[in-house]
Amino acid sequence: MYKVICKENETQTEFESLNLALAFAKSLDVFVVIQGGEFEIVGKFGVDTVANGLCPDGVAYDWNKSSRIGQTKR
Repeated sequence: MYKVICKENETQTEFESLNLALAFAKSLDVFVVIQGGEFEIVGKFGVDTVANGLCPDGVAYDWNKSSRIGQTKR
């Protein structure tokens, strides 16, 4: 059993599989906690692509790994 907990609207929903719980969490589009067995997953699910320099929510994605190469650790 996997429990999806959303504190924003104070709901808890249980699912038989992790796939169903993740699909539900993606549909909510808010920060959630998924509890199951011996682990817990937290986050806002569904942001998985960057197209034309924009995240799915329209925010510009400007992180660049090449600009970090050779820099000292902070």
